[in-house]
Amino acid sequence: MEVNQDQKPVGPWIVRNLLLAVAFLAALLILTQLGLKLITRHNQIITVPDFTDLSVPDAKIVAKRYDLRVQVTDSVYVKRMEKGHVFSQNPAPGSEVKKDHNIKLTINANQTRRVKMPNLVGYSLRQAKTEILASGLTVGRLSYREDLATNNVLDQFIDGRYVAPGTEVDADTEVDLLLGLSPESSETYVPYLVGFTLPVARDNIFDSSLNVGNVSYDETCLNYQDSLNAVVYQQTPAYHAGSPVRRGTAVHLKLTTSQAKIAAR
Repeated sequence: MEVNQDQKPVGPWIVRNLLLAVAFLAALLILTQLGLKLITRHNQIITVPDFTDLSVPDAKIVAKRYDLRVQVTDSVYVKRMEKGHVFSQNPAPGSEVKKDHNIKLTINANQTRRVKMPNLVGYSLRQAKTEILASGLTVGRLSYREDLATNNVLDQFIDGRYVAPGTEVDADTEVDLLLGLSPESSETYVPYLVGFTLPVARDNIFDSSLNVGNVSYDETCLNYQDSLNAVVYQQTPAYHAGSPVRRGTAVHLKLTTSQAKIAAR
């Protein structure tokens, strides 16, 4: 076998340079991939803001600021909320989504739904309450007049005026009831309401033949959604087992979302 005398061995510096070049390229590739991932995540992953209580135009402005889109997909009717404002959203506030994600909004309807006034005269308070809610209305103020049958409905009103059965009224309108009151059963008891949401507290108050008085929210309730989640932390009159009050007495409520305030009670 002949050896070519003109072929020179590869020097160690060439091998070293080749290895360094390969290592440099590998490191550059890794850093590039990491950088792309960080840039991609930064551009795509967005924390969804809270759109509740905003008008749709304002929600669109906020969405644009966050590189998101909003779309009204449904509506509900909430009497105590501004018409056309956002009631709820999907995904919920705080969720993580990609850039340009479409947030679906449910708004409070601009048009009020109309329902028919039921005939409540002659019903018991419990029966009248069931009929009022089934008709899409709410129980308003209870007033009493001396009569043989306690809690028997004597008349029905809206804003102080008699409303005949079958009359069309706005949904969720409060219906005030004039009830009978026998002298022998003129007293009732204040229920324990701490820890209950407003709808549950209202039900317990009306079931006890009492009225809902002033309702206030503390500093933890910043928007409509907070008010839905808030619970009673103080009631006046307070709950005293065995201490009766007159039927129709107003119970004033203070609500919070603070668990500390509730626990303190």
